[in-house]
Amino acid sequence: MSFQKRIDKTIQKKEKQKEKEKKRIELLKEKLDAHKITRAEYNIKRKKIEEGIRHIDARIRMLLGLKTKDKKHQEELAEEKQKKKEEKEKKKKKKKKNKEPEEE
Repeated sequence: MSFQKRIDKTIQKKEKQKEKEKKRIELLKEKLDAHKITRAEYNIKRKKIEEGIRHIDARIRMLLGLKTKDKKHQEELAEEKQKKKEEKEKKKKKKKKNKEPEEE
């Protein structure tokens, strides 16, 4: 499995986690509406969950940055490989040109 595929898989997991956390907030809201918990309790728990969501968002942004950085790195490697290949071809052509006049 390539590095980028692993990053994509991790991002998907984090997105699912984020959705679960949002559902937890909705459940808390329902409990508040049903008068099972107090407003203060609701606010404390909601803030804690929202902080977790912010952490998940930060992790997702970091993973997206890693993905972009890796993609750029792969492109640079491909360019270097292409340049080396072109240089080899130029050297071969140069050698052939140098050998031809000597044979005549």
